[in-house]
Amino acid sequence: MEEVTLGFVGGGRVTALLLRGLKRSGALPARIVVADPNAAGLRRMEAIAPGVIRCTADNREVAAAHVVFLAVHPPVAPQVLEELRDQMAERSILVSPVPTIPMARLTAGLGGFTRLVRMTPNAPSILGQGYNPVVFHPSVGSEDRQRLLGLFGHSGPSPEVEERLLEAYAILTAMGPTCFWFQWLEMQRLAGLFGLEESTAKTAIAAMLHGAVAALFESGSSPAEVLDLIPVHPLKDQEESIRQIISAKLTGVHRKLTGSAP
Repeated sequence: MEEVTLGFVGGGRVTALLLRGLKRSGALPARIVVADPNAAGLRRMEAIAPGVIRCTADNREVAAAHVVFLAVHPPVAPQVLEELRDQMAERSILVSPVPTIPMARLTAGLGGFTRLVRMTPNAPSILGQGYNPVVFHPSVGSEDRQRLLGLFGHSGPSPEVEERLLEAYAILTAMGPTCFWFQWLEMQRLAGLFGLEESTAKTAIAAMLHGAVAALFESGSSPAEVLDLIPVHPLKDQEESIRQIISAKLTGVHRKLTGSAP
């Protein structure tokens, strides 16, 4: 079977985490091309796998790859689709990690091209531990689907979901870590003040987080029962305020992504 070639329009965060995840798992194909107008960004991409990743400033040069990732910000996507219009090879598949742009708009922007996939990658994909929901256009056949799922699998589980839910996953799995990372880093800082070595603190915090998730979702206990397992709640007086902030912020982002009315 011919080895899959990859093309990326955009040399930013999404491209970097997907390429670094593939490299970590030893699954980088021999031919990769990344297009971006930013020379510094392209140098960062080339540094991920020198001699394997070829960079260009011309978006159209990626169109002949087997799998083309539309890894750009939503406002830029319509212009890029116009550049790729009538350029995509017949065998190619376009994978869009772009939220807010449904299949119908992707097809229209590409002049009727329908070999499309939407996916929602997230930061842990860099370690092969992401949770990256995907949606396939009906025109993508089973053989191509399995090949793509094998490729995506190097980034973590890639369940097939309904397209209407992708923006919800974008908030839950892609943006979700940002609600917690700064808190864990503060715990790590405090652990140092309390006398723990950095490595010891990291091990303890990671173990606590894995165990806490398992207790909440796998213990068979109700949420109330789990919350009652620890008698002292240092943030008890602030919990409702924190919940309200999270709800307001994430609901606002979801409305923006989906274009739904407030």
